[in-house]
Parts: sequence; C-alpha cells; structure tokens
Amino acid sequence: MKKMIPLLILFVIGAYLFYKFGPKPGIKENAQAPAIQSKLIDGSAFQLDDLNGNYVILDFWASWCGPCHREAGDVLALYNKYEGKTFKDGNGFELLSVALERNDRNWKAVAEKLGFNWKYQIVDISRIVATSDIASPYGVNEIPAKFLIGPSGEFLLVKASLQEIDAYLSELE
Repeated sequence: MKKMIPLLILFVIGAYLFYKFGPKPGIKENAQAPAIQSKLIDGSAFQLDDLNGNYVILDFWASWCGPCHREAGDVLALYNKYEGKTFKDGNGFELLSVALERNDRNWKAVAEKLGFNWKYQIVDISRIVATSDIASPYGVNEIPAKFLIGPSGEFLLVKASLQEIDAYLSELE
C-alpha cells in the first residue's frame, strides 16, 4: 500500500497538469469562443460578447516576447487595413489584444512603441502563459497566438497566421 501512494500522487498531479495545460476540446473552428470578462487598459469593463456582430482578431502577445515584436508591424498593418471596413454581411472589424505579462511595468511602453492604438486591449498579469485566466480556456500555451472570431462569437480560424486571417477577411469584403 505504501508503494501505491507515490504513484497515486503522481497520477493526480499528472491529471491536473493535463486538465490545466492539455488540449482544450472546444477549441476548433465553428465552436463557440470562450467568454472573456476583463477590464480594458482604459479601466472600462469588457466582455467578448460586446463585440458580437463584428469579425474579431483575438491576439495574445507579450512585451517580453521576441516573436511578438517581430510580427507587431504586420499586426498593425492588418488592423489598419480592416479598421472601419464593413463586410458582405454588414459586420465590422475589431482587434482585441491580450498582453500576457509577468508584471505591469513594461507592456504600456512597448505597446506604444509598437503603435498599438486600438481600443480593445487587455493586460493579464500571469507568471506563466498557460495559467492565464484568459488564455488558458483558449488553449494558448505559447505566444503569439491569434484567433479569428466570427460575428456570432464562433471560431473561424484557430491559432492562425496573420496571412491566413488576411486571406479569410479579404474574401468577405
């Protein structure tokens, strides 16, 4: 029996880690995107449902993330390309960025330097990306990570490249 206790402990730890960090079954195209409730950087309350009726790029990034810095110009260009556009079905476009930060010191200066000027920005202070209350339900375990969410809140593209998102949106114009 004493030999079973360490195995049982390992099993419980393994099950918890799989639950917390493993693949999320609902994260696939056409599935409903998990709810997000947070505060925007201006302090106002935000829910992802506030953006229903629009196409939404959800961009997980961080000020300390090298790949995020390298693609920031392309994110900004994509935002500028579709900002204010309407699509065949009459819906607009929004960009929601979630900065997954280790502290609250650096993100603002980096976001300003990179030109992130859109309204919908959230900062989530989390020590590990995968433990973020916002990123975890999306199965985000590395950044940058991008999703395209449709007007009804459904995933259109999951962990997509900027080129895939651009191609998808350009077909809707």
